[in-house]
Amino acid sequence: MALPYKRILVKLSGEALQAPDGYWLEAQTLAALAGDIARASDAGFQIALVIGGGNIIRGARMSAAGWIDRATADSMGMLATVMNSLALETALNAAGVPARTMSAVSMPTICETYARQPALHHLDKGQVVVLAGGTGNPFFTTDTSAVLRAAELRCDAVLKATQVDGVYSADPKRDPSAVRYERLTHDEAIAADLKVMDTAAFALAREQRLPIVVGSVHPPSSVAAILEGSAPATVVAP
Repeated sequence: MALPYKRILVKLSGEALQAPDGYWLEAQTLAALAGDIARASDAGFQIALVIGGGNIIRGARMSAAGWIDRATADSMGMLATVMNSLALETALNAAGVPARTMSAVSMPTICETYARQPALHHLDKGQVVVLAGGTGNPFFTTDTSAVLRAAELRCDAVLKATQVDGVYSADPKRDPSAVRYERLTHDEAIAADLKVMDTAAFALAREQRLPIVVGSVHPPSSVAAILEGSAPATVVAP
């Protein structure tokens, strides 16, 4: 059964675009991801996208090394998300899906600056909106940006397309006894300190009563399959 949502904010990690050899971007991976989003769009879902920049740079990790301050490192990370977003926009257009990159960090010669009303207009017209630049401020993750934009754009849910097929009690790749959850509340996810999203993102989603769906972006799963109800996922909801 398809999930009971129409307008979805899809949160992708930058690593979803990475080549197997570690290069930051692979055309084949990008095309497959764009085809997946196209399938979801063709099925009638309205899609906004937030993609991280971890395949290029992680601000928190860079600042932890001690040679650059956190605000500057996070600003560099915001630029990485713009690079990824432009690549994804290009792939979506090539797949026949009209897409528009909007950046919270103003760079009008490269892409449209994010503003709520134009973004709503693009979604209402059936365009996929790729939201770059995080919140536009340092110290906030793209997880928090995803929940913030979902709330602003009247999305029905956030879909975090990640490396595993749901939320587990521990990392299933390291702990074979990890338990997979079918459903959780925001309070339970925060209390258990589950790492699938950061606490600020969960707290904002709780405040907005916004469901978060967590599933795998890797075959045989996909964004479209999760939304259509044919792939496993965990729902975090009030």
